[in-house]
Amino acid sequence: MTTPAVLKFGGSSFRTLAAYGSLAEALGRRVDAEGTKLVVVVSGQPGETEQFRERLSQINPHPEDETVAGLLTLADTIGAQLLATALHRQGRRATVLAGHQLGLVTNSAFMWARLEQSDPGPLQDALRENDIVVVPGGQAADAQGRPTWLGKNSSDLSAVAIAAALGAPRCEIHSDVDGIYSTDPHLVTGTRLLKEVSYNIAALMSLYGAKVLHRRSVRLAQKHRIDIVCRLNRAPFPEGSVIGTRGTSASAVVLNQRSTVLRYDSEDAADRAFAAFHGANIDTIRLTTGPLVAVIGGFVDLEEFQRRQGLTPGGFAGIPVTALRGSKVATHLAASEDEALHLAQRLHDQLQDPDALFPEPELLGV
Repeated sequence: MTTPAVLKFGGSSFRTLAAYGSLAEALGRRVDAEGTKLVVVVSGQPGETEQFRERLSQINPHPEDETVAGLLTLADTIGAQLLATALHRQGRRATVLAGHQLGLVTNSAFMWARLEQSDPGPLQDALRENDIVVVPGGQAADAQGRPTWLGKNSSDLSAVAIAAALGAPRCEIHSDVDGIYSTDPHLVTGTRLLKEVSYNIAALMSLYGAKVLHRRSVRLAQKHRIDIVCRLNRAPFPEGSVIGTRGTSASAVVLNQRSTVLRYDSEDAADRAFAAFHGANIDTIRLTTGPLVAVIGGFVDLEEFQRRQGLTPGGFAGIPVTALRGSKVATHLAASEDEALHLAQRLHDQLQDPDALFPEPELLGV
């Protein structure tokens, strides 16, 4: 059996139910044109994961991780089944493999679980019987077979892990932007598409909150020398950026409005908090400009997590906005989302000027 193509489609690909039928047609055309089989990783529809989380919090404001992982992953399961039935309507041989069927085994951290091993057997068996295997993103299981979650926005990680298991040389990531830009083009004007991006630069941008790719997916791709090809999620699915061994130094500004910086009473307290977050596989940065810890990407009950870890909760210090020029990094703090947007625009304008000095870290209004 030839190596299948591995594709991922994020939640923005499915803003309407009609989108499932449109994508099913496009996937079928690719199977016919290229004579290759496909593994398609999908996320749930926009906002669906958050709706599950809200319903859960109405019953228990501080649910256990096992319950959260069991419920929130259902959004991606629903998306996978909807795409599968759209493929069936097109007469395609397709099936769904959920997380516990995939052969991806994690540790027993139910949320933000870490991959430990993979068995390509289940995927290979499914591909022998089907032209397209649909996989709900972010799902796996621990050694006891219990469902685990790879974390928020982890469909990228699922796709790269599948590509690695199957020996695929590339993994295609489809989203509502065609690649990696010098900053989020939905928030800031004057952005530039970065056509070739090195693994290290992509991982650094993701670590500080860039939403194009999951950070651990980049490192896994680097380990297995898999090219990550970023494409637009609408036909004809143009290619924008390629993440791989090539790529020049880049200047960029990263703003993730869900990220939060916490201020602690002492450097030791900040170190302990950072160790706790990091130990739970939550993307966190220990800033050097004070007793500050940046928790990246949100979707964490910060107060409850710190309470469970026996920590005195840190206070809100701001929203991080990070400027990168090559390997140089400076994180700035903004007091509100509006201020963060203005700061991101200003920093981006400065970074595009080759004669401008690299902006030093600063605290604005906090």
